[in-house]
Amino acid sequence: MTDSIKIAQDQGVLTLTLNRPDKKNALTNAMYETLTGELKRASGDPAIRVVLIEAEGDMFTAGNDLGDFAAVASGAKPADTLAAHPFILALAHFAKPLVAAVQGNAVGIGLTMLLHCDAVFIAEDAKLTAPFADLALVPEAASSLLLPERIGHARAYAVFALGQPIGGKSAAEFGIATVALAGNEVRVQARIAAQKLAEKPAGALKAIKELMRDSAITAGVIETEKKVFAARLKTPEAKEAFMDFAEKRKPDFKKFS
Repeated sequence: MTDSIKIAQDQGVLTLTLNRPDKKNALTNAMYETLTGELKRASGDPAIRVVLIEAEGDMFTAGNDLGDFAAVASGAKPADTLAAHPFILALAHFAKPLVAAVQGNAVGIGLTMLLHCDAVFIAEDAKLTAPFADLALVPEAASSLLLPERIGHARAYAVFALGQPIGGKSAAEFGIATVALAGNEVRVQARIAAQKLAEKPAGALKAIKELMRDSAITAGVIETEKKVFAARLKTPEAKEAFMDFAEKRKPDFKKFS
């Protein structure tokens, strides 16, 4: 449990609110552990019919706290101490409706987790980015499969390799989000949708989700990405990226073949 995740349950909706706005809601191991535990609890609790993920402040999330990645890249911690992987698997296997409300920037896993949500309400001025190549890393959360499926290979490659952002309106047009709204409407409309879903037959919603998503395939891609991601964290390129990020210098990747 961590104060950086606010937990509320009302009328069948479990709301998980990222609550670290002073750090741009960057996700720590403790936050991942809380989110994973709550998703598992929701899976087994018939009183919870829908999960809503939202965030405080002007940003959804800056992604994984880079200090955790840097510790692995430097050899200070093993890769298996990262708590993002269990959270990602919990998302992939979650059988009940997942709703997200997104304002501001959503970086890295802030984008890739949305691919596991069933309804996403996004601010028109929001910006989704996945700068994996800039950190000498690779996509996670099965996004190497799911994002090209949604938006096509060329656009997905631009996001992953070039760091090209996706605006809120484009996210809705591309099928990443359900609808793009004015910023002050995002959390309101996401909650309305979550409450509507909570009133519908849970068995039917579960069957619909199972027909629309193959969790076994998704989980297999997640495991493959995990291995490559962990290997990439140990490369000289990654050490360069995180060292230069900490020192606010531009990394020089040309010295690596």
